Amino acid sequence: MKTLHTTGIRWLVAFGIAALWLTGSSHAQTAGETDWPNYGNDAGGMRYSPLTQINRDTVSKLKVAWVFHTGDISDGSTGGKRSGFETTPILVDGTLYLTTPFNRVIALDPATGSQRWAYDPEIDRSLDYGDGLINRGVATWLDEAHSRKQPCGRRIFEATLDARLIALDSATGKPCADFGNKGQVDLRDVPGYTGGNLGEHHLGWYHMTSPPVVIDNLVSVGSAIDDNVRVDMPLGVVRAYDAQTGTLRWTWDPIARNAPANGDPASKVTSGKWVTGAANAWSVMAVDPARDLLFIPTGSASPDYYGGLRPGDNKWANSIVALHAKTGALAWGFQLVHHDLWDYDSASPPLLATVPHDGKQVDVVIQGNKTGFLYVLDRGTGVPIFPVEERPVPKSDIPGEVASPTQPFPSAPPALTLQHLTANEAWGPTPADREFCRAEIAKLRDEGIFTPPSLQGTLSVPGHLGGMTWSGYAYDPAQNLLFVNTNNLPARVRLIPRDKVAADKEDGSYGSQRGTPYGMLRRFLQSPSDLPCSAPPWGTLTAVDMAAGTIRWQVPLGTMENFGGVHQGIPPGSINLGGAIATAGGLVFVAGTTDPHIRAFDSTTGKLLWETELPASGHATPMTYQSGGKQYIVIAAGGHQAIPEEHLGDALVAFTLP
Repeated sequence: MKTLHTTGIRWLVAFGIAALWLTGSSHAQTAGETDWPNYGNDAGGMRYSPLTQINRDTVSKLKVAWVFHTGDISDGSTGGKRSGFETTPILVDGTLYLTTPFNRVIALDPATGSQRWAYDPEIDRSLDYGDGLINRGVATWLDEAHSRKQPCGRRIFEATLDARLIALDSATGKPCADFGNKGQVDLRDVPGYTGGNLGEHHLGWYHMTSPPVVIDNLVSVGSAIDDNVRVDMPLGVVRAYDAQTGTLRWTWDPIARNAPANGDPASKVTSGKWVTGAANAWSVMAVDPARDLLFIPTGSASPDYYGGLRPGDNKWANSIVALHAKTGALAWGFQLVHHDLWDYDSASPPLLATVPHDGKQVDVVIQGNKTGFLYVLDRGTGVPIFPVEERPVPKSDIPGEVASPTQPFPSAPPALTLQHLTANEAWGPTPADREFCRAEIAKLRDEGIFTPPSLQGTLSVPGHLGGMTWSGYAYDPAQNLLFVNTNNLPARVRLIPRDKVAADKEDGSYGSQRGTPYGMLRRFLQSPSDLPCSAPPWGTLTAVDMAAGTIRWQVPLGTMENFGGVHQGIPPGSINLGGAIATAGGLVFVAGTTDPHIRAFDSTTGKLLWETELPASGHATPMTYQSGGKQYIVIAAGGHQAIPEEHLGDALVAFTLP
């Protein structure tokens, strides 16, 4: 196995229920058809299907129905980034739509996997996209004023890596001529995209990886912005465009610039200007059409690990925010991390559900983040359903840095992942490994979760891979169970004075944080065996009882055995990137692990019922639909762009019963 800290896991340091499921599907269903019209199926992103043909009793009989190869793979050997295949297709009007790592949009026959059309936006694949070559899918809009048989009566929207919003005719794949400039809108006209206060121009730092979202005949987009590069990265604005014309309707910026942040008096700077960027919404958004609300998960303000030039809470970075969809006006916001110093983005998509609470059915939004906490908020007001307490947390010892004195801790559900690690808890496959890890942990500043970065080095638990990441969660409303896959991988973070950055030669992931007094080094804790210093499982799947706010069950997810070709006898539980779905058949389907498998678990007990090998690891979220009377499970299997041990692929794989 290659070493974790050199060429091995270098990726770790780089990085009527049934009526609900057709929300967003606007055509009459014929017998034997069930759509998956949004990234998370329903517009609120529950990732739940009412289909029962594939169930606890039949899942063991699943076989491959078809495999479609996109042909879009980049190993980085000819310039540019490596690719990862992370799309979750949608199904509407009898056609399956997906995206490739090169931003090609492809339409397939859902029963056979045969191609109906493909559109290539011809992105520049050589640019320095911080996330590599990936895209997670498309959104769709039906023009109710016109027949779907007319050109662009139904549109497929994609946001590209090179920052364009593209509208395509769903039937032909041709650009919609009446949208923007011949079918596309340039998204690069955002402050800070070229230049910034440091006079830099770096294409690729600002890009899109997640699908747009459609509500009120508007299509909304966020952005992905590279971490830890400089203090004044591009602004993390969310924008809404007219779905017919591409005209900009509104813009919302998560945080104020060079001024007190949204009335936060602590953000006033007395010895210089207030400077930051990002706080962008790079994950998937959700909508509540009945309330006219758009739910936005936001990330960290720039740079991630030093906030001396952005004092205060930095609202609304690291938050879940509800906007009035027609206007972009703020309805409410709830900040999950104040003044983030740990890269604890709200990376998981928000999930809208109705849960029983105190004898009533309550409409909620569920939002988790990399801390491993889940926050359950009233959908209309943002008030927590389970109480949230502001608790004191450690102070920073870095000159110029003022960490938030408190952070919000939910009373329930409990944290779903490790949040503390002592030297005595160090793990390793051999006594020498364990002793090495104990010594490494003992060197680091560690006062529990939210211990700020330091010059000596700080233990970060969870590390910046989570907890929860963009993989998110799925909800079964019949059982009131939320299914969450998480990572357990502590890291260490060290700040480096600016005049010593060039001479610092430790192996790890460096962030220049230009414009601040400190650079940054981070890496995951690992022993000489190259395995993590925390005890396995390093990845779990958890079922949370959302009525009680308790954990129903938790099981290891996948395995790291044979990862890199060396280790044997390693306990189960793999680092994972890729989400779960739930079905009325009593199943949870999830891939995401470094071992190339997709699995089905009993949703009531957590028992593994089925697993099969994929052509490559499936770092994507699966989906399911019914076509021609048969239920299919579909997963993108292409490996991860930042995991060199993994085989890269281009396969979209569909399973069904014989």
